Amino acid sequence: MSALFTGRYRDLLLDLLRLPSVNPLEAGPQDPPSLLPRLLERYAAAAAETGFRTVRLAAPAADCLERPGVPATVTAAARDPRFLAGQPSLLLRLGPERPRADTVMFNVHLDTVAGHTAPVFDGARFTGRGAVDAKGPAVALLAGLAAAASHPAVGRDVTVLVAAVAGEEGGALGTYGTRPLLEAGYHGRLNVFCEPTGLRALPRATAAMTARITVAGEDAVDDHPDAGHNATVLLGFLAQHLAARLDGAVPGARVCVAGLHTGRTHNRVHGTGTLLLNLSYRTSADGGSLKSAVTRHLADGLARFAELFGERREFARTARDAARITGLAWDKQGLPALDNRDPWAEALLSRAGARPAADDPGFTCDAIWAAGLDDAFTAVLGPGSLAANRAHAPGEFVDLADLEDFARVIHRLVTSFAEENRSDENPTPLRKESG
Repeated sequence: MSALFTGRYRDLLLDLLRLPSVNPLEAGPQDPPSLLPRLLERYAAAAAETGFRTVRLAAPAADCLERPGVPATVTAAARDPRFLAGQPSLLLRLGPERPRADTVMFNVHLDTVAGHTAPVFDGARFTGRGAVDAKGPAVALLAGLAAAASHPAVGRDVTVLVAAVAGEEGGALGTYGTRPLLEAGYHGRLNVFCEPTGLRALPRATAAMTARITVAGEDAVDDHPDAGHNATVLLGFLAQHLAARLDGAVPGARVCVAGLHTGRTHNRVHGTGTLLLNLSYRTSADGGSLKSAVTRHLADGLARFAELFGERREFARTARDAARITGLAWDKQGLPALDNRDPWAEALLSRAGARPAADDPGFTCDAIWAAGLDDAFTAVLGPGSLAANRAHAPGEFVDLADLEDFARVIHRLVTSFAEENRSDENPTPLRKESG
């Protein structure tokens, strides 16, 4: 077979990389405004060349944020009506609307983390924000679907949905992009979330919660540091204490000790500050255990701080008031985790060239919202690696060879789904194990 990721798709990917689509929740001062609506229009136009019709291209309804599990940061940002207006999602369909058993759905996010840069392609590698997470996979998906569309059953006997969504990055976790589309019924018998997995088909995705620990004390001048509350010392101590206590506290959970901020000046004691923890878990029960562990170990840390610093001249007041001025809130909690099984679908993915996931615990992405879907199997699958390809870091890249491989997997997967879906043999019933 000749190459699927041809010059047409190389040009498309460079166009998408040039268009900034940094999620507003984490855009930095150097990032240009998001042009996500224009980017989605460009993507829809490219898909139309293969026969895909735009079912919807619209911002989410505001009431989608009234649901449980919406992060506090999203709710706060949405007080400005321009936030949701600038965060539309796109739904494409090849073929008429059909029952779920005759439908395969692909989901890919086109918002990015901060750090937009001009893209570079050297003939073998694309470099730029979103190259691997997930504009590159999004374009390779179209290349594979274009090849699959030549099969007579694709679009005729089975329908293909593509959800190109906003709101995956910035901690939004699909609450205003993927979640509303799935709840509206836009999913299939087989659902694939296009994320960098090294072409391993992951049948699971962890969920995440975000703890916000705040200190609300009083500032002091540097000549009398004992007069104030030193949030820097207190939160720094708590960051180390919680890192040590939470690492391994719940098997399979991961602990990211994230942002710590008190102030930027040198000639004062900063009495207020914030420490953020992002915590991923495999099941809802593990999430509850992790939340309890944070509460318990925070209390232990405050007691330990009071003990260690209670007799120190500069920090006695901070130690005495530590428990009173320190608070714990949850920006994000109660999200579902995905863990499902289906021998028929997993065999289909394997024959298409997707690699087995073995014990890989997966990672947190929008696929969590597919947990519990009836008569459906969901996998996370894509080219490259979050770590090795520097997703969320300077120098993010994806190799042309990896995009070509992913396009071929998509081609084989969709044509096999069409052929098997039309066979006389019924697929093995689903066995769901969702957290």
